[in-house]
Amino acid sequence: MTSDLAVYAAGGVVWRLSEGKVRVLLIHRTKYRDITLPKGKVDPGEMLAETAVREIFEETGIRTSLGAPLGVSRYGMPNGKQKIVHYWSAAASDEAIRASSFVPNDEVAGLEWVGLKKAHARLSYPVDIEILEHFERLVDDGVLHTFPVIALRHGKAVPRDEWDRGDAGRPLTPRGKAQAKAVVGGLRAFGVRRIVTSTAVRCVATVGPLSKAIARRIEETDLISQDAWEDGTSDVREVVGRRVRAGKPAVLCSHGPVLPDILSELALATGTMRGAYLADAAALETGAFSVVHISATNPGSGIVAIETHAPKV
Repeated sequence: MTSDLAVYAAGGVVWRLSEGKVRVLLIHRTKYRDITLPKGKVDPGEMLAETAVREIFEETGIRTSLGAPLGVSRYGMPNGKQKIVHYWSAAASDEAIRASSFVPNDEVAGLEWVGLKKAHARLSYPVDIEILEHFERLVDDGVLHTFPVIALRHGKAVPRDEWDRGDAGRPLTPRGKAQAKAVVGGLRAFGVRRIVTSTAVRCVATVGPLSKAIARRIEETDLISQDAWEDGTSDVREVVGRRVRAGKPAVLCSHGPVLPDILSELALATGTMRGAYLADAAALETGAFSVVHISATNPGSGIVAIETHAPKV
């Protein structure tokens, strides 16, 4: 993603536990002879989270899923443009590390796992150290291990005034179908493994490409459907509570009027104080989603972070 004034990129602080201590992964770049965090430019059509996972894999050979966001770094480039880089925490499992096929190359000369203190001394750039400090706050707060529950609004559907049958049967428009495909990479970046959706055709169709991509079945429920919400038979609390108790990455695909209840119930289930930020996270355009990061070790300690993403379709 680029513009006349800026170049967008994404990356992460890749981490693991070794003998009970946090280690982070630094890359030694060949061309620049520096030490930095894995990152790279957004490819056309990519969502930022998708870029982060791809670039981490391309530079390190390690497949990761994203955790909590760590902020954004900005710095000037020699061509006069500003580079804007979004970062996430990214846990590396022992299995993923063993599976890495990394070899030194023209871009990355080597990889180095170090403790946090050594990372401060090693990193070449102050902007990287600032991102590392955001990461350290997660460590200090005991919320480094997180899992996401994602609220997804269905893609653009045929308008009600152009549909003469039941509302639940409204299909996606061509734009809605494109949105459903465009969000797959972004949702996969957060390691989604459970797909729960309203029974409405437009919701089921929105998560269809994701289901195919990750080879996971779709769980349909009327409890988060718009029809049930309108006639008072919905049970958002039951659906959200089940997902928080499970502690696994999940997406809940629903409707504009139902999304505020989903975000409110996520706050309630995690002991989080309510505020305007919940309304902001629920005010999604079609095809957009909000990622709610929850502590895996103490879900009742409050929401760790919320971020919102929208496909460029």
